[in-house]
Amino acid sequence: MTHLILMRHGQSMWNAAGLFTGWVDVPLSPTGIDEAREGGRAIADLAIDEVHVSTLIRAQMTAMIALSEHRGGLTPVFQYPTEVEAGMSENETRMREWAQIRGEAGKEGILPVHVAWQLNERMYGDLQGLNKQATREQYGDEQVHVWRRSYDVPPPNGESLELTAQRTIPYLEHTLLPSLHDGNSVFVAAHGNSLRSIIMHLDGLSREEVLALEVPTGVPIVYDLVDGALVRSSTTDV
Repeated sequence: MTHLILMRHGQSMWNAAGLFTGWVDVPLSPTGIDEAREGGRAIADLAIDEVHVSTLIRAQMTAMIALSEHRGGLTPVFQYPTEVEAGMSENETRMREWAQIRGEAGKEGILPVHVAWQLNERMYGDLQGLNKQATREQYGDEQVHVWRRSYDVPPPNGESLELTAQRTIPYLEHTLLPSLHDGNSVFVAAHGNSLRSIIMHLDGLSREEVLALEVPTGVPIVYDLVDGALVRSSTTDV
C-alpha cells in the first residue's frame, strides 16, 4: 500500500509561550519533542520512501525525531540539487557541491529528505512575535479571529489561508502526487495552515468547512493510494 503521511510539527517554544510564529524559525519545546516521538511510533511500521519538510526547524526536528522511531532501517539524508545557479553565494554553491554522496556504499539505504519553502507555515506578517492574548486585548477577539481563521483575509502584511494554498497545492500536484503515483510512500512534516490547505484540497472541503478544521500537533494523518485516488485511512482522523 502506498501512503501519504501528513504530520504537523510538535509544539514549538512559541506555541508554548502563546506567541504568533509564522515564518519565525523557532524550535520544538520539550513537549513538542515528545509529540514528535509519539507520532513517529504511530507510523513506525508504515512504508516511507521519501520525506518532504518545510524550511523551518520545527518541521525538520519533527521529521527527524519521528523517523528515529521508524523501523524501516533507512538513513534520512537531506537532498541538495547538484546544479549551480546564477547569483548563488559561495556558501550555497559549496553546499550543493560538497553535500553530494561520492561512495557507492553511501548511496545504499538512503531515505531522501527534500526541503521546500512551499510547505512553510502561513506568514503572519505584523503579528509575528506578538503575544496572542495581548493582541486580542488590543484589537478585539473578533478581529483576531478573522485574521487567524478566515479563508481569504490575511493578517496585516501576511498571508491568508487562500494565499498559502496558492503555493502548497502546486507543490502537492507537481511534486508529491507524481511521486505517490510512481509507487513511493511520502512523509510530509509541515505546519497547521500549510497542511490545512492540503487537506482541504484532498478532502474537497469548502471554504466554510475548512475554517473548522484543526490539525493537531504531532499526530500523523494518513492517506492510502487506492485505485489512483488518495483516501483517508480509517485508522486516522482529524
